[in-house]
Amino acid sequence: MLLLKKLNRTAIIILLSIAAFIACTIVIYKYNAHYTSNFKDITIYSQVLDENRKVFIRLPSNFEPNKRYSLIIRTDGNFNLTQWDSVMAELPAQQDTILVSIPNQFWTFTRNRDLVPPYARQDVNTQARPASENSPELFGQADQFLAFIEGELLPYLESHYKLDNNRVLSGYSAGGSFVLYTMSTKPWLFNGYFAFSPAAWYDDMTVVKEFDRFLSQRCLNTDDNIPLSLYITVGGAEHPLMLSAFAGLNNSLNIYANDIIWNSRINEGLEHRENPVHSVKQALDFYNSSIN
Repeated sequence: MLLLKKLNRTAIIILLSIAAFIACTIVIYKYNAHYTSNFKDITIYSQVLDENRKVFIRLPSNFEPNKRYSLIIRTDGNFNLTQWDSVMAELPAQQDTILVSIPNQFWTFTRNRDLVPPYARQDVNTQARPASENSPELFGQADQFLAFIEGELLPYLESHYKLDNNRVLSGYSAGGSFVLYTMSTKPWLFNGYFAFSPAAWYDDMTVVKEFDRFLSQRCLNTDDNIPLSLYITVGGAEHPLMLSAFAGLNNSLNIYANDIIWNSRINEGLEHRENPVHSVKQALDFYNSSIN
């Protein structure tokens, strides 16, 4: 009986060890898939965000330290990064472009915190926000994430690489709403903006409404406007809310775009996660034609 108890105890220890090993293996796999890239990975301590932020930097294959390069910054790290890499390798105009991709944090969920605009709730509610829900912690903190990009990431890149004035910000879904927020608040940071399947429906279309307000004001104050390029896409098989927000953005652009060079496209038959894959080349082709 004593021997049987020892054997059972040993079997339990072995099973627990195997389970722990499998769990660790899964975590390591997910970490590497999410938080490492095939390019140059750096870590920047952000005083604005009070945390370390990982950044993936894809340099052109013929990179020369003394040559000036265009810049693309995109959100969501490794998501769709393989498509970006393959498309950029094929396009002649992108042989002189540095691609910088910012992954979301791994150990904590910060995606909505970073990408949702500060006038929308982080829980991405579809209904209008009640006046009683006004606690600061409820709202997105895209303003802080943008401050990190403007005040810490861009200075780092400018100190390590020679950059020209052609700079693009690209994002998908929540990242698309971040692109629209950036364009609306600090349009001078980039001259090109890509919003793939932008989640502009937050809080009863508040992102659409804020973007419309930006466009109408820009249309009235033309003296200080700088040339901007905007490309927006959505999948034809996406949720009706996404399609409705896309239509609202198009309507505002048709009325107020003025000096903005823009285009939009519905990629027929594509779902939410499929659309950004097909949008990369479309957006780059449009941007290249708009600046030449």
